[in-house]
Amino acid sequence: MATPVDALTFVYKTVGDIGIHLDLYPPAQLAATGSREVSAVIYFHGGALTVGNKRSWFPFWLHRRITDANVAFISVDYRLIPPSTGHEILDDIQDLFRFLGNDINRGIQEEWAVKLRPGHSFTINTRALAVSGSSAGGLCAYLAAIHASPRPKAVLSLYGMGGDMVTPHYLTPKNVPFFRGREILDPKDFAEYLYPASSLLPVTSDSPLAYHSLTYHTPGYPANPRMLLGRLYLQLGAFLDYYTGCHDPSLSISLRKLLDANKLNVDPRSNLLENIPEAHRHMFPQLCVGADFPPTLLIHGSADTAVLVGESQNLHILLLNAGVGSELQIVEGKEHSFDYEPAAEEEFGQPEGLFDRAAKFLVQTLDSVYEIGNNRV
Repeated sequence: MATPVDALTFVYKTVGDIGIHLDLYPPAQLAATGSREVSAVIYFHGGALTVGNKRSWFPFWLHRRITDANVAFISVDYRLIPPSTGHEILDDIQDLFRFLGNDINRGIQEEWAVKLRPGHSFTINTRALAVSGSSAGGLCAYLAAIHASPRPKAVLSLYGMGGDMVTPHYLTPKNVPFFRGREILDPKDFAEYLYPASSLLPVTSDSPLAYHSLTYHTPGYPANPRMLLGRLYLQLGAFLDYYTGCHDPSLSISLRKLLDANKLNVDPRSNLLENIPEAHRHMFPQLCVGADFPPTLLIHGSADTAVLVGESQNLHILLLNAGVGSELQIVEGKEHSFDYEPAAEEEFGQPEGLFDRAAKFLVQTLDSVYEIGNNRV
């Protein structure tokens, strides 16, 4: 699919000589004259934090429903691991919200008349922001909900990582297929992406998806090796090392030893969580849930083999125990990225279906925080 048109692109921060970008999609309809203040939904792309950009795995179904509701849609880049870590990604998220709070409306006024339709301008109400994300983007949305200012008012997570990151799925090495039945990867093919060589990679926030042609020995196989890194790090039981930057000593190995020692416990998770170093604890959403976490809708396929459904189930319980409004929608029999399947709109896009309910949750929660009904056109 083509990317939706009429996006305004901004550099929201610069790291060295690298600009990190966002795309801002205006509401579908604006008044003929004058300025309107609108709320916005911020979307973080998936890709295991290792690959992609603001136009990768673009959620057309969500974008259309949000902008049709006269809410702006913002899709963002963030630094990728490796060589960056989750700490740098959190820095990007916090800087994104600073940019939205301080600079976005001036940027809109400067760019709108040049690139789009003079006389149809708008501003973003930075008191009415929601966050959403798919897979690793869900983890980014959680980090924004916990650490960003201005604080988001709602969270939509689509099979999001981060609800429980101290499980065998993250910590145990694997020697048989575990993700969609796909082959076990040979680490020797990814030497430059393995620590310590990975620390020498250039910093990037933009690694587009790429696939081999139909004449390749495996037609359509990923041509960008970063597309396989998330699976590789899970296969090695080392994802948390790359996420935290804690390689030496290895955080994954230390937690794995505890996991093995606590197998007879009813819930070994608590012991593992207690042993996450203080410097990294704020990177684990399950350790940071409090009463000020925004209202949340979690959507997850029951058959997901990339991000296990237990992640959303665990976070849902933590949110409820903290007194946060949380809804968990488990989609039976569905794998990872089920909303990108060719027939997804037919299956979930009917009036009041899953896609409508997800978009309405965001729009109605924003409306309850800041009444924009009089500004709708």
